[in-house]
Formats: sequence, structure tokens, C-alpha cells
Amino acid sequence: MNHTMKEMPESQRPYEKCICKGEASLSDSELLAVILRCGTRGMNSLTLADDILSHMEQTPYPGLLGLLHCSVSDLRKIHGIGTVKAVQLKCIGELSKRIASTAAKISLDFNSPDSIAAYYMEQLRHQEQEMMLCMMLDNQNHLLGDIVLSKGTVNATLITPREVYLEALRYHAVNLILIHNHPGGNPAPSQCDREITERICHAGRIVGIGLLDHIIIGDHRYVSFREEGLLEDCPE
Repeated sequence: MNHTMKEMPESQRPYEKCICKGEASLSDSELLAVILRCGTRGMNSLTLADDILSHMEQTPYPGLLGLLHCSVSDLRKIHGIGTVKAVQLKCIGELSKRIASTAAKISLDFNSPDSIAAYYMEQLRHQEQEMMLCMMLDNQNHLLGDIVLSKGTVNATLITPREVYLEALRYHAVNLILIHNHPGGNPAPSQCDREITERICHAGRIVGIGLLDHIIIGDHRYVSFREEGLLEDCPE
């Protein structure tokens, strides 16, 4: 029998447990139950949260991670989840990514590949397609802005130095850093990654805009062309 929250002992109610012991004491299901606030007919919020996590176990991204990869329509297929709750869950996922990026931004150092990778990690490691971004920097290596160069397949024939440097000139950039993700989680550079980097680096030397690094994001891992000495192969 599925008890209502009021029928459960106070020690088992997520709200009361959070107040008494702190949010860190809550399980994943209990955290979700607090966010959901209420369940559905015949099902309290804790049972509904359990059902959501059970559903995620059947996906390629089990557990809470699945919330970042499920669409609103996917979530609505779970019994008890309507549009409102589905949107709530998607917004919580987005909020978690933004919190992680904001925390990384505090210590962001554009001379440190590790710092840059940390800043973009949550934005890129959950992407199911490859996405390439370009960071535009001034002569003090302050960020002027970043743009998406491509989304889908990062291909040397699709990303041209011309479009990269047209954007760089529009920003009055002095230096660039490329960042892209590998959805499979392994950040090892492919031959295509090397070719793109070489072409953009070579064009940059001609127009006087430096390519400082190309960072590939994996799952909690990254590879920096600068750290690996791969930019040294760029032709003059």
C-alpha cells in the first residue's frame, strides 16, 4: 500500500529529514521527491521519484544523469509525470549545469587548460552530438565571447578557417581557443581533430591571430593540444 506523506513517520519524510539532518542526508529519490512536491493519484512523491529513477535505469544514462538526456516528451511517458513536472525536472538539470559552470568560472584562468576544461565540462560532456566552440580573447587573454562553430559532426570540410577568423575579426580578437566534445567520453584527438587544428592554426599565423589551444572534452576528462605539444606541429 502506498501511504501518503502525512501517514509516513516524520523520520521518513524527505522535507522533515532535510530540516533535521540537512540536504546531504537525502537519497536521490528523496531529493527528487522534494523537487516534485507532490505525487499523483495513488502515488506519493517519494514513490513517484523511485519510479522516475527506475525508468532511468532502462536508458543509456542511468540515475540522475538521465534527467539531462531525457526530453520533456520522454519524461511525460512516465506514469504520474505531466508537462509541468517534466519541465520542472528539465529545469533542475539545466540549473545543475549552470551552477557547476558558475562555480568553475570563479577560478577560470585562460592560461590553464584544466581551468578552461572545468568551465565547459558540464556544458559539453552531456551533449549527445559533437559541438565545437571558439573562445575569443583580447591581448590580455580576457574573454570577449564564445561562439558555436558547429554542432553535429566536427568535420574538417565543414569548419573552415575563413568562418573562424571572420568571427574573430568581428570580436576584434587577438587569440583563440577551440573547445569541442567527444560524446563517447574519450577525449583522444582524432585525425580529423588534428587536421582542423592544423588548418586553423596555420591560417591564424597568416592573419596574426593566435590559436592558443584546442581542448577536447570527454567524460570528466580532457585533452589539451597545448599540453600534449600538438600545436608545435602547426606549419609556419
